[in-house]
Amino acid sequence: MGDKSVASSNSVEVAVIGAGVVGLATALRLAAEGREVMLIDPNEPGSGASFGNAGTLAEYACLPVGNPGVLRALPKLLFNSDSPFSLRWSALLHLAPWLTRFVRQSLPAATRANAAAMAGLLADALPAWEEMVADAGAGDLLRRNGCLYLYRRASDLDEGAASRALRAEFGVDQALLKPDEVAALEPGLPAVEGGGLYFPQSMNLTDPKAMMDRLLAAATARGVVLRQGEISGLSADAGGVALSGPGLNVRAGKAVIAAGAFSRPLAARAGDRIPLETERGYHLEFATGAPLLTRPVCPVDLGFYMTPMAGRLRVAGTVELGRLASPPNPRRLALLDRGVRQFFPALGQPSSQWLGFRPSLPDSRPVIGPSPGNANVIYAFGHGHLGLTLSAVTARMVADLVAGRRLNSERLAPFSAGRF
Repeated sequence: MGDKSVASSNSVEVAVIGAGVVGLATALRLAAEGREVMLIDPNEPGSGASFGNAGTLAEYACLPVGNPGVLRALPKLLFNSDSPFSLRWSALLHLAPWLTRFVRQSLPAATRANAAAMAGLLADALPAWEEMVADAGAGDLLRRNGCLYLYRRASDLDEGAASRALRAEFGVDQALLKPDEVAALEPGLPAVEGGGLYFPQSMNLTDPKAMMDRLLAAATARGVVLRQGEISGLSADAGGVALSGPGLNVRAGKAVIAAGAFSRPLAARAGDRIPLETERGYHLEFATGAPLLTRPVCPVDLGFYMTPMAGRLRVAGTVELGRLASPPNPRRLALLDRGVRQFFPALGQPSSQWLGFRPSLPDSRPVIGPSPGNANVIYAFGHGHLGLTLSAVTARMVADLVAGRRLNSERLAPFSAGRF
């Protein structure tokens, strides 16, 4: 069983690098199975994208970011600084190899393969979350009220036909709504012309930070030890993995790399070149006396979510490709502010704003599984927009790998580091 004595030890059964939602979920799952676990992160657990996300558990989101529709619109999107998909031009040279892969993965055959892989993974996402919140005593932070895509114009409805068909092919529960049905579901919204698309199975969090705190508390209660520090050295052999960094020198039987957008150099030290890049996410929050919505709503033409949370409305989303070190882009925050006021013009000034980093891969599939060079290094990163949604099911898969339980090769292969 996990034991507090590991806090002063330099040896541990499993080291989980990264205390975002994927790392927290993995540490909790491993500890629940009796593993001795050390969780290592230089920052506060549950911060970053795990804190700042839209709070949606989007089991419907099998369509990859790269797809034929995005590919057709890519020149227009990239050259319009107010589009939902933008590029920091100062990072263009650095991003060129990633963008080349992204274009290839946006072709029809690749899009279908990527959607199929993600649909298979997403099918277990909500049951895994239900199990995890029960284990963490956090069910009160989970709202089971569905999610709504909003078609403000008839053209939005028409443009979404291919995406709806692909989701339907992979068994996603979705229902087209007429404009009057949207009004009945969300009476606080202005009238729309195109209607909406409702995902009845979807869930959302009332407070992502509170959920991260609950997961951490449940993990530490089961013996997980938290070490603050940055891993800068990683060396794996047949006996385990040596991890080092300022003030850290740890020997682990197995190491799980779940460091989100910061995972690429760690994988490189394990011998694997993963084309991971940074997708910069933004949010604004507005204090609200009473909820303005009853579920997350995404106006598809604007590319962000409006999510009711405890005492506030969070507006989060869009895609900005750029490097970790680039400063915040005020245009993206202004875009969110202008967008939400099209629905709620009486909103006051934002109560908070945030920039965080999503780990983005060209095919929109995470890397889950052992390093091809050493099975003692296990990857669990690259979830893009779906880190929150896929955290619990990823934790299940990692726990199976640590325990040596046989995983269906067809299930694991689409997420292998070897695919690159």
